Amino acid sequence: MADEKKVKGLSVMTSEYELEGRIPTGKAIILGMQHVLAMFVGNLTPILVIGGACSLGDAGLMVPVIQNAMLVAGLVTLVQLWTIGPIGARLPCVMGTSSGFIGVMSGVAGSMGGGVVAYGAILGACFIGGIFEMILGFMLKPLRKFFPSVVTGTVVTAIGLSLISVGINSFGGGNNNKDFGSPTNLLIGLAVLIFIIVLKHFTKGIWSAASILFGIIFGYILCAILAMFLDTTYVVDGETYTCSWVLQWAKVASASWISLPKIMPVKFVFDARAIIPIMIMFVVTAVETIGDLSGITEGGLGREATDKELSGGVACDGIGSTFATLFGVLPNTSFSQNVGLVGMTKIVNLFAITMGAIFLVLCGFCPKLAAIVQLMPQSVLGGAAVFMFASIVVSGIQLITREPITTREVTIVAVSLGLGYGLGSTANVLAQMPAFISYIFGGSGIVPAAICAIILNIVLKKEPDGKEVEPLWD
Repeated sequence: MADEKKVKGLSVMTSEYELEGRIPTGKAIILGMQHVLAMFVGNLTPILVIGGACSLGDAGLMVPVIQNAMLVAGLVTLVQLWTIGPIGARLPCVMGTSSGFIGVMSGVAGSMGGGVVAYGAILGACFIGGIFEMILGFMLKPLRKFFPSVVTGTVVTAIGLSLISVGINSFGGGNNNKDFGSPTNLLIGLAVLIFIIVLKHFTKGIWSAASILFGIIFGYILCAILAMFLDTTYVVDGETYTCSWVLQWAKVASASWISLPKIMPVKFVFDARAIIPIMIMFVVTAVETIGDLSGITEGGLGREATDKELSGGVACDGIGSTFATLFGVLPNTSFSQNVGLVGMTKIVNLFAITMGAIFLVLCGFCPKLAAIVQLMPQSVLGGAAVFMFASIVVSGIQLITREPITTREVTIVAVSLGLGYGLGSTANVLAQMPAFISYIFGGSGIVPAAICAIILNIVLKKEPDGKEVEPLWD
């Protein structure tokens, strides 16, 4: 193998398929932009969803937080790529605001009555949780045996399932809007979804890789066209409202081109109602990151991730999430969308991904771009979110089926998803239990599914080595 690399010489060092290879800057920018475009909308979706539930827009905080989300994603990605001491995996892993926390945080926001105070409580919990996850990362080597693919896959699947209802809610226009479920909102969401599917499967190159972003742009254009031909207002109980799909361009006009990011735009609140479930979710997201990093090394490099890579990657997840809260941003973790992109293109070049991370940092200094994202209609977001969130379920299934499926694996997955998703999706099923039980296990199926999967993986022993185990199916 060493001779083969020596013979190839310079060609290896300049290949985008080589982890440390140096490629021309122009090519690196194009390839790096692919990764940014694949995650750009997903990076902002949690801010739009949780920030909307906590009325950040009404407090004038949505634009600066969105601006900070782009900056933080770029900076944390750079740490993951190039490492600071033991922190970082030195793998082509793009970081961004985690969608996995949406279910738990929605439950926290609801239990605390929404508002900026609830968002502050979420940030306070994430500040502590990030430090906790960083410590987990440093202790990962002896704990790795508890996270085989059946556990990580079950957790990823539970995350996707918990988010589908969130995506459908946006698809209908947002249930906080009085025109929720209107034919126009449903038409817009469906049109965006169809457009994304067409780009994904009937085009190549950047059009396919960035189908989500181009679908969002199409949704903006569609809304602008519909505003020319349809009535943009409606009346409910004698009051006139503007349709939720109308683009409010005045918000963009009033935003400045250049602005320094604001540190601590939202004051921290430390509340056990937020800390307990979010701390548990940080354990879950550590499991998901293990799966993402394993997917990158197997799909892009053809090998398993090392203990050092997994430990550094999870630690970066943690410290990056704590750092994000200082800018009012939700936890930053590995992005599954980009894991899929690595597996599809086999492009793992760190220099190329670095160019994308630098672009994100530059976006963090342009509030006008943040304002354009903020005015995105919920139905446009929903058309993309349905695709993104459901794809997480598929990623989880792929992880689960990486090894032969025996009775043991079926039990782990079935009980974890059945009990976990059932508790999370059935309203008031835990109403008679102590409040802390509802805070931990209610509102989202992610936490109970993760706990069940981890426990069952320990309790249900594998067959002894050397004993043939016949899979349920080939």
